[in-house]
Amino acid sequence: MDMENGVPERGALAYKKSAFVAVVGRPSVGKSTLINTFCGAKVAIVSPVPQTTRNAVRGIVNRPEGQLIFVDTPGQHISERKLNKRLMEVAGRAVGEAELILYVLDVSRKPGPEEAAAAERLIGCTERMAVAINKMDESGVTIEPVREFLDAHFPTLDESRYFPISALKNEGVGALLACLFSMASPGPPFYPDDYYTDQDLNFRIAEIIREKAINRLRQELPHSIYVEVADAELRDGDSRLWVRAFIITERESQKGMVVGKQGAMIRAIRQAAQKDLNRIFDWKVELDLRVKTAHDWRHNDAILKRLIGR
Repeated sequence: MDMENGVPERGALAYKKSAFVAVVGRPSVGKSTLINTFCGAKVAIVSPVPQTTRNAVRGIVNRPEGQLIFVDTPGQHISERKLNKRLMEVAGRAVGEAELILYVLDVSRKPGPEEAAAAERLIGCTERMAVAINKMDESGVTIEPVREFLDAHFPTLDESRYFPISALKNEGVGALLACLFSMASPGPPFYPDDYYTDQDLNFRIAEIIREKAINRLRQELPHSIYVEVADAELRDGDSRLWVRAFIITERESQKGMVVGKQGAMIRAIRQAAQKDLNRIFDWKVELDLRVKTAHDWRHNDAILKRLIGR
């Protein structure tokens, strides 16, 4: 090994494969579910509410072939709102920075203008792209409209890169993963082989709480809330993790929806989040969950930068 340059010497054993893979597609096509299936663990939160993902969340897959880092991105959509524009910037950066692209489509929804807009952003990327045609497990679906759409928008992309799958039932996912490894270049791993995500503690806690909140509030205000972890302390000889977190609404009038009658809603959110956190972490988690307001936070550049990044 040439230690100075960090590359194998001539004749030395070649590196395994490694690559960052941007996972892109319309809202609610199953990107987060697919990444969780790849990783065999909960990396990204999942909800039927569109635009659940707000960050480029990384899931890490280690195999004998090497290491792939999947970057979950916000759903590609058409919107002029400040928050949504920031989310599209996150997705655009991920596509530009990743070595490979995994384009996910929902076979249960006929491609339309929003799908066409998502595909347009990927023109010129076919050499480093594979396609997952998801939700094949749903009854009555037909793959032909999606195939015709792909052939029209990506005429140079070989059909061997099309993979009909069910991310929910882990069907067809192995062949897709093998294809992505075959497309990756030789290189060293970016993370230790026992990692399946690089998210920090506070981010993971906040995302789990937000998932439980939006799945219960989806008819009222899923996009008007975010979660802030104020304190996280190890107690009782590092066996218990105590967390104080806030669900933050955009309007004072929305707090009552989150709290619920006699505190029933916030209690249900707390209990569901705590149950998930206890499955994820080795500590016993004790969650103190409260509600407060940050007026018009979706128009506040400082808050958006903190939540979404650059």
